[in-house]
Amino acid sequence: MSLRVARTLAAPDPGWTTTADAIVVGSGIAGLTAALELRARVPRVLLVTKGALSSGSTVWAQGGIAAALHPEDSPEAHLADTLVAGGGLCDPVAVEVLVTEGPARVHELVARGANFDLGPGGDIALTREGGHHADRIAHAGGDATGAEISRALVSQLEAVLADPGIEVIENALVLDVLTTASGDGPRACGVTLHVRGEGSRDGVGAALAKAVVLATGGVGQVFRSSTNPPQATGDGIAAALRAGATLGDLEFVQFHPTVLWSGIGAKGQLPLISEAVRGEGAILLDTDGARFMPSVHPMAELAPRDVVAHAIVRQMAATASDHVLLDARHLGADFLRRRFPTISGRLLDQGIDITEEPVPVAPAQHYHSGGVVTDLHGRSSLDGLYAIGEVACTGVHGANRLASNSLLEGLVFAHRAAREITERVGAGDLVGGEPVARPGPSALVAAAARSRIQSITSAGPGVIRDAVGLAVAADRLASVRTDAHVASDVVAEPQAAEWETTNIHQVATALTAAATVRTESRGGHYRTDFPAPDPTWERRVVVVLDEDGTLHAG
Repeated sequence: MSLRVARTLAAPDPGWTTTADAIVVGSGIAGLTAALELRARVPRVLLVTKGALSSGSTVWAQGGIAAALHPEDSPEAHLADTLVAGGGLCDPVAVEVLVTEGPARVHELVARGANFDLGPGGDIALTREGGHHADRIAHAGGDATGAEISRALVSQLEAVLADPGIEVIENALVLDVLTTASGDGPRACGVTLHVRGEGSRDGVGAALAKAVVLATGGVGQVFRSSTNPPQATGDGIAAALRAGATLGDLEFVQFHPTVLWSGIGAKGQLPLISEAVRGEGAILLDTDGARFMPSVHPMAELAPRDVVAHAIVRQMAATASDHVLLDARHLGADFLRRRFPTISGRLLDQGIDITEEPVPVAPAQHYHSGGVVTDLHGRSSLDGLYAIGEVACTGVHGANRLASNSLLEGLVFAHRAAREITERVGAGDLVGGEPVARPGPSALVAAAARSRIQSITSAGPGVIRDAVGLAVAADRLASVRTDAHVASDVVAEPQAAEWETTNIHQVATALTAAATVRTESRGGHYRTDFPAPDPTWERRVVVVLDEDGTLHAG
């Protein structure tokens, strides 16, 4: 069937305009780093964030950041582990950039005030997670690494907010990437954004710039349950698609194996039980008390996440259960409370004591390996548009992200994008322009449809997929009303919940199309009708939107 996606969101005309040399959208590790680096290099930077400055997804990262920091480790060993986890689809050059530049970027984080946990000798303490053959995960506060990194970067940014060269707009939802015409084709020239009442500007406005950097995070709320925060509604991916940028690897969705199981009706953001718990020796049991991972993979509980997640789903089916158990009791109560204070506390809030009982867990959406296709400097296929962090598809993750490579990717490629933008702005290669309206109808999906869309996505391109389920999902997604702004019988107005729901619907549609095209199983994409990897599919599936709004995946 022919899939159609509108090229703009239905929204009021901008009521105000601001300008900058570069606009950064998002305040996780990638966005904050890019903004700080750009501030020192170009005259004016605008940072737009959907919530408060400290509300990026980075704050939720528990396990840590991976880098070859130990004398007995090496970038080459880190590269080898990453390539294995990526299932043959990583870009080796991108991975080499990640692992060779990563250690220096981590040390720069320390210089910016990030306090990592230290070992007895005063060096950064390192632990191990799934897929790694060495201790190379730096962590902070035991299991609060993301929160500490976010704190340090936000503190650095707040210290320079009086600088007229940088502006921060909080509580702002970016709607569309604006494009202008040029001799070489369309070029990004800014964004439209809606600022909620708590921001520095109200209503819908336009921010014009020579470069737009998307650092908007993942797609967690496209699914019924996820470890992602509520603001992870795929806004950047959807906006890039509508603007004409190429997307890639959308089908590779990482479902974290050990998310707290809170009952059949659980939805929204669910508590994550970090892979670091298994890295310290916790084991998985089925509901009969039998350990099952040693017979599945040589690394047992520390196998790559897709292997563990699929094994859990199969074991759940074999025992007619909707969860398995994570048992860490043998590690000792004192150790667990000291090493994992955040996890222990959150579980106690749920009435579970990890020191005395196994924790019920099941897979839930956690990370998206795909996104806006970029080069080694964060450049997308749309000139002037950059993507960094989880919203980007750099080729680092391939079919499955290696544990704790995500924070490192955001850090490394934020630096690279900032340098690239600086050079191009200085050389006059990046210039502003007047936005040009994109033809065709705009879209608005009622917020009331969100749970329906999430259920469709979870049942179709969920943990385990097949052709029938994907076809049903595509049909059901195509039947969702996208004309809420003009329909007389739909209660909806252009506003934040509707714009987010429209983004969720468009991302779900593109993801389902990509999963349908890839007729094999690899990494985070598992199909029961094509259960084995196929060498002919050792390539990237890309998704693009024609000027007439026709979606193509192949």
